[in-house]
Amino acid sequence: MNKNSRLEWNTWMTVRVWLKRDSGQYWPSIYHAMPSPCSCMSFNPETRRLSIGLDNGTISEFILSEDYNKMTPVKNYQAHQSRVTMILFVLELEWVLSTGQDKQFAWHCSESGQRLGGYRTSAVASGLQFDVETRHVFIGDHSGQVTILKLEQENCTLVTTFRGHTGGVTALCWDPVQRVLFSGSSDHSVIMWDIGGRKGTAIELQGHNDKVQALSYAQHTRQLISCGGDGGIVVWNMDVERQETPEWLDSDSCQKCDQPFFWNFKQMWDSKKIGLRQHHCRKCGKAVCGKCSSKRSSIPLMGFEFEVRVCDSCHEAITDEERAPTATFHDSKHNIVHVHFDATRGWLLTSGTDKVIKLWDMTPVVS
Repeated sequence: MNKNSRLEWNTWMTVRVWLKRDSGQYWPSIYHAMPSPCSCMSFNPETRRLSIGLDNGTISEFILSEDYNKMTPVKNYQAHQSRVTMILFVLELEWVLSTGQDKQFAWHCSESGQRLGGYRTSAVASGLQFDVETRHVFIGDHSGQVTILKLEQENCTLVTTFRGHTGGVTALCWDPVQRVLFSGSSDHSVIMWDIGGRKGTAIELQGHNDKVQALSYAQHTRQLISCGGDGGIVVWNMDVERQETPEWLDSDSCQKCDQPFFWNFKQMWDSKKIGLRQHHCRKCGKAVCGKCSSKRSSIPLMGFEFEVRVCDSCHEAITDEERAPTATFHDSKHNIVHVHFDATRGWLLTSGTDKVIKLWDMTPVVS
């Protein structure tokens, strides 16, 4: 899109293109009715190709005129049996990738309209990303699983699946330079997966109080933008050496004071002590009682921008330098459901459950 236009779709079966007028306000130049409610959208600014997913499983393709005052229908893809959930247009390969509520991932040739192949996912997909160089597609679903497929012209191969969230995956974002995948979830967290490093590392980021709705990445500054249902816009500095969160250790007694936990009947009887509730230190992962973990601290390099439970010894060891924030927090004033980031201008577009579209100048914080 050019700097004076933007696109909007809604569940009232219409697509609108908004142009910035001389007054500085945006007004719709196109108001196009669709045969079924719109569910998702993909736009390629180089070709001005607009792909719209519909509730009936169809993907409708249009070309916008140079002045953004006309939409010309190109073709329809009968892609899914039910609602289309995600669309990606890959210009380099002339492929249209899509997922649907029918638990199917499909890809079509945008030149011929022919279906090239498909793959059935374990749950409804809610995140879709593609690496052009290796032809790997990343699919996140409502079960919390991420699936990686290797696509060929007419077939695909399952590479691997992995899971790190306790809730469903709500958003994916791929950095082809650093070769890392970011996943957002309904469990309020973001996980950075090191795909290219082949080390299997997963870095957790905790900065939202509600489900993460959308992710965008600024490659030139190595900053991740996450937006949530809580209205928060968090800008993460990914140009720092982050640490993996530790595995939580199992123990029948506090690993600091040796007091038994409430299920450890033998030690409770032998020591004539009442069992205590088990907690875990977020820094070392040890199983501890409440008395030995009475302190709270942020641990930004582990992704904990908010204060979390730590054991007393870890609290003393954490320096002020280690508590320095690695993210900035901003309030969008609405519950965000969709995001688009224009890295060339540093503009962020958010749309919310309040049916309001907001345009943000992110250059003061993404630089």
